[in-house]
Amino acid sequence: MKHAQKRTLIALAAVCLLTAACAKKNVAVAPPPPAATRAATLRSTPPPTRTATAQHPAATTPATRYPNAVTRARIDELLAKIEDAYFDYDKAALRPDALKALEADSTELRDILKDYPDYKLTIEGHCDERGSEEYNLALGDKRAAAAKDYLVQVGIPSAQLDVISYGKEHPVCQEHDEACWQRNRRVHIIAMAQALK
Repeated sequence: MKHAQKRTLIALAAVCLLTAACAKKNVAVAPPPPAATRAATLRSTPPPTRTATAQHPAATTPATRYPNAVTRARIDELLAKIEDAYFDYDKAALRPDALKALEADSTELRDILKDYPDYKLTIEGHCDERGSEEYNLALGDKRAAAAKDYLVQVGIPSAQLDVISYGKEHPVCQEHDEACWQRNRRVHIIAMAQALK
């Protein structure tokens, strides 16, 4: 019996050891700190430092690349002051009076536009009623390009100036005489917002 008792004892010890080894361990978990302590910890932790590169993209968000309403109104005022530039019959070269018209307030316009690189102006080229539609579209395009070249020389970025030719499609005068035709041979500058209408 002694042998039987030893075996029983060994078997019982093995069962106890296996049971103890497989049992889940209770790990003590600290309760969360009270709300007041958490708030104090958050206040005492310094905010993360921001680098200059992290702040730079915020300065160039799309909203800042377009002028606000006040600035757009000033641009419209300047464009209204810049008279249409007129051309001689069948010519695309800027005359002295056309240069003077384009020169008026173009420096201030340049200074405003440099701060808003996505804001554009459209230079419209126009012709009188004489000549074919195709010919006048090409001539109107040359006139608009000549005005754009001048404005680029003044310092307005080329990327902010679009050109379009209307040929003889949008006359300001309907008479069939030289005085009226002269008024129709022109370039006209409009702001982007007007061009989208």
